[in-house]
Amino acid sequence: MHPAPSVIVFTVLSGLGFGFLAFLSAGLVPVQGWGAFALWGLGVGLAVAGLVASTFHLGHPERALLAFTQWRTSWLSREACVAVLTLLWLVPEGLGQWLGFGWPPVWGWIGAALCLLTVLCTAMIYAQLQTVPRWNLWTTPATFLAFALAGGALMAGFWQGLPALAALMLVGWHLGDGAFAARAQDMGTATGLGPLGKVRVLEQPHSHPNYVMREMIHLVGRKHAQKLRVIALTLAALVPLALMLALPAHPATLAAATLAHLAGALAQRWLFFAEAEHVVGLYYGARA
Repeated sequence: MHPAPSVIVFTVLSGLGFGFLAFLSAGLVPVQGWGAFALWGLGVGLAVAGLVASTFHLGHPERALLAFTQWRTSWLSREACVAVLTLLWLVPEGLGQWLGFGWPPVWGWIGAALCLLTVLCTAMIYAQLQTVPRWNLWTTPATFLAFALAGGALMAGFWQGLPALAALMLVGWHLGDGAFAARAQDMGTATGLGPLGKVRVLEQPHSHPNYVMREMIHLVGRKHAQKLRVIALTLAALVPLALMLALPAHPATLAAATLAHLAGALAQRWLFFAEAEHVVGLYYGARA
């Protein structure tokens, strides 16, 4: 599928922001006063920036409020509702850490759970799509959550989530590569003409590329994809892990590790969309 920059920025920044907010809300980052104000501002800023970026993929961004009305059937709508609820729930916890007044720990743990629920809703927007076999796997929500937890932990000074993230990235790519073939779909099943013999495209159904072809059919070369996988894995997990283990704990170390992780997350998310094959491509001979 076409990797739209706005959706890549949305999923990466919101995941990182809510992941970091989960650690702050759970009290796993011992900080008070203006230090808390700065860190909470960073977490909220990342989360909100990602959510705002998502509206740029809409044909009519001014109608973004309508996304809150379809929560019964739409994961996108659920994600929007849970995200707002989460940010509102975190306000007392953030103020408590900034101004120094106590707040029940259970409130913070609920806030952390809501942060992860928001990320899960984002992942389910894609994981629920049976028409995109590569996404319709358990690895999609697992990888989204792993990026949020590993990125949030990294910003909080912990490296322990990086090995699990690297493993999930490898497993996700391995299972995703065979997901389309496992569905046993081809032009014959797509057109219903399979019983008549081998089906092939005689002539494209359109003389010029249309919306479906632009948005749903995006082909990326295997060699190109393999190089980007190495870059994504190296920057998202291996480089931050090496920095955290080799260098002393210091804000500069955390900043360098987080920036490397962010670059790797952007590369991984670009591949997440670029490698996804929608079954509608069968009508256009994408797998001929």
